[in-house]
Amino acid sequence: MLSRVNTCGLMGIDGYLVSVETYISNGIPAFEIVGLGDAAVKEAKERVRAAIKNSGFEFPSRRITINLAPADLKKEGTSYDLPMAAGILAAMGIVPGGVLSDSVLLGELSLDGTIRPVYGVLPKALTAKEKGFKTVYAPSENAREASVVKGINVIPVRNLYELVMHLRGEIVLKAADSTCNVFSFDDGENQPDFADVKGQEHVKRALEVAAAGGHNLIMIGSPGSGKTMLARRMPSILPDLTFEEALEITKIYSVAGLLPSDSSLVTRRPFRAPHHTISPVSLVGGGRVPRPGEVSLAHLGVLFLDELPEFGKNALEVLRQPLEDGFVHISRINASITYPCRTTLIAAANPCRCGFYLDETRECTCTPQEVRTYLGKLSGPLLDRIDIQVDVPTVRYSDLERETVSESSADIRKRVNVARNTQRKRFARTGIYCNAQMTSPMVRKYCRLGKAESELLREAFTSIGLTARSHDKILKVARTIADLEGSENISTVHISEAIQYRVLDRNLYR
Repeated sequence: MLSRVNTCGLMGIDGYLVSVETYISNGIPAFEIVGLGDAAVKEAKERVRAAIKNSGFEFPSRRITINLAPADLKKEGTSYDLPMAAGILAAMGIVPGGVLSDSVLLGELSLDGTIRPVYGVLPKALTAKEKGFKTVYAPSENAREASVVKGINVIPVRNLYELVMHLRGEIVLKAADSTCNVFSFDDGENQPDFADVKGQEHVKRALEVAAAGGHNLIMIGSPGSGKTMLARRMPSILPDLTFEEALEITKIYSVAGLLPSDSSLVTRRPFRAPHHTISPVSLVGGGRVPRPGEVSLAHLGVLFLDELPEFGKNALEVLRQPLEDGFVHISRINASITYPCRTTLIAAANPCRCGFYLDETRECTCTPQEVRTYLGKLSGPLLDRIDIQVDVPTVRYSDLERETVSESSADIRKRVNVARNTQRKRFARTGIYCNAQMTSPMVRKYCRLGKAESELLREAFTSIGLTARSHDKILKVARTIADLEGSENISTVHISEAIQYRVLDRNLYR
């Protein structure tokens, strides 16, 4: 007796079709699972056996062989439990085999037959639709997530007995309601707002430029100057999230098992702020069973690294390639996995170990050598990937007692949206979405300078001490400043402001 049931596996954030082939034959009773499964897949035979018996069905005392095809791809996780149980019941004739030909089954089994939620349901449902399947049977806790995919019936299932009765036509399970999953951007009304920040107008402006152009930014200032407070308000001015972007973020969180049970889509750009003791693997992803790291969980959002010089050297250096390429590639014996990580890096750092170098209100206790050594922990190649470097001075008391209300995040986000839409039109069909991602040929094409602008940039190189690596960074930032003003051409005002955002190049902290 042979049966075939369909399910899906995961390769990074993308699904792939897996055929669960079940063969029951005469011989000494045995239960074998082949097809390159991990420990969780091998242990499934005990869960499947107990679930079938406790659901009121007979478990065959014969030789059972289950093959997970394709057999050359590693199978991981517990979502194969339900299709294996359904395959055994179909091979025994308890479930009509034909009713599962156009369906995909997902779910982990408890010993009593209850179907438990699993990770990665959204990418698996997308794969099922792409492969032409009509129905996805998923755990009831995952039904909202799977029903985001339009054009496919998602049927929530609570236990194995309920599924069998439905397949036999004795009861009818209703498909999940997809009308509740209409996408609407969460503008984060309850998020921290820039209107609450006193002073630091030039830092707010730098963050606005970073949000508009997708530029990485580092803030350098004394403790208590507001670096962390400003960074945590960055998500409130990021451009509105589109449905396609929300789907991409949700796939990552679904694979990582971080999608809330009451949510079907991520509707707000992520903000991740790992502690400085984080390991390189946790930061960029990997592990025995590869999982996305913090840089991928911040995809299309913000990765905030507070106290940047305190992070381990290895952790900072592994960030270089993801920040440059926009993806993380993890190679294992049986497969290579790629996770996207197009994130905006926002970093904060003290200028020295005590934190008061160049502070006008308190005296620095560090020696000149200690000052150079502290920020010297940040390598040149890493700083080369940070477009904006801004100084954050101590807030004055006059700013704190001022009654005037600062500009709100909603007003800033309006300008950011206009600038980002301009960039989307400019880079249509090029594979990039913001100025920070421009290649050198694109910089030469879209950042043309007039005679006065070229002369100003040339003078800055000689008088301020800028480096050659700053050239393209300044032009990219100037292009974003021009976009914020709705200007087609880059002027001397835009170049001047962009030059001001190169604090480290001006040797103030070296």
